[in-house]
Amino acid sequence: MLFKHKNVVKVDLGDLDAEKANLANFLHSQFKLNSSITPKGLELNMEEVPAYSLVRMVTKFLHHKNLNSTHWASMENNVVKINKFKLTAKKKEKHVKSKPHQTLTQSWGL
Repeated sequence: MLFKHKNVVKVDLGDLDAEKANLANFLHSQFKLNSSITPKGLELNMEEVPAYSLVRMVTKFLHHKNLNSTHWASMENNVVKINKFKLTAKKKEKHVKSKPHQTLTQSWGL
């Protein structure tokens, strides 16, 4: 085949665009994976790494950068996407007034 289509796994960084170079360096230093930086994120050759393994590697990167409390990684059709957790405001509990305690005269039956 002359025009063989390369299978590519993409990494969509979402709101972490500033971390593109850091993720590429992390994947190269820890897992010896070469990636190319694109405007939307990173691209890796699928022959080097399967997509489900890349999700685990990206999760390790998030843990390494202490971003695991705000972000998580998922996979959809050969695209590993870094998502941000949605923060919801906690509702305030109403303070329930307790019944008044018995007074000294009530407890003695006077």
